[in-house]
Amino acid sequence: MTIHIGAAAGEIAETVLLPGDPYRAKWIAETFLTAPRLVNEVRGMLGYTGTWNGHAVTVHGSGMGMPSLSIYANELIRDYGAKTLIRVGSCGAMQDKVALRDIILAMAASTLSTPSRGILREIDFAPAANWQLLRGAADAAEARGATYHVGGIYSSDVFYDERPDLSEIMTRHGILGVEMEAAELYTLAARHGVRALAVLTVSDQLMTGEALSSADRERGFADMVEIALAAAFA
Repeated sequence: MTIHIGAAAGEIAETVLLPGDPYRAKWIAETFLTAPRLVNEVRGMLGYTGTWNGHAVTVHGSGMGMPSLSIYANELIRDYGAKTLIRVGSCGAMQDKVALRDIILAMAASTLSTPSRGILREIDFAPAANWQLLRGAADAAEARGATYHVGGIYSSDVFYDERPDLSEIMTRHGILGVEMEAAELYTLAARHGVRALAVLTVSDQLMTGEALSSADRERGFADMVEIALAAAFA
């Protein structure tokens, strides 16, 4: 048990999926895992452990933004021995070629700042995904016939961004999409010597203004979860 996670020793699997929304964690666990059981509900941040194809898996909410994810990822790695952490969530597309419901596999994550900035100081650290997971996710997406893109994303530290110039620069430099957590997850994975990946579903097209409804988001996220699980055990 930690300050933010009430699970007992042995109740967290080495493989953890990290959706931001705790209720999405519940949906993933109940939809994709066998015999999921609630192992955490401290502060309403739900975590479940079950099995997928015989493999132990935990699905745990991370909250919104890098500071929140940093809390849960640190405790999952340091106190519960998590070895593979995969963020599964939504993102906004920043390229014309990326459509709603497409999958983005984040090879690297650019950012203005993260909770780790105080440790890294003047270093412009390049947070990157684990290659084995990335390759496994691409293979899984191919096998499912999913439309996917591999490349860089932008982890923003604000949701209501008032920097259109920054978005323009990101788009110009080929950034595929924007979300709010992956850069810190990748940094923590590098620090602790574990594996990390972000598998994202495009819920908003920032170039066209298109967006999925809440119901469509849930129905459209199945590919993302299956790809993440397949990559974890490839």
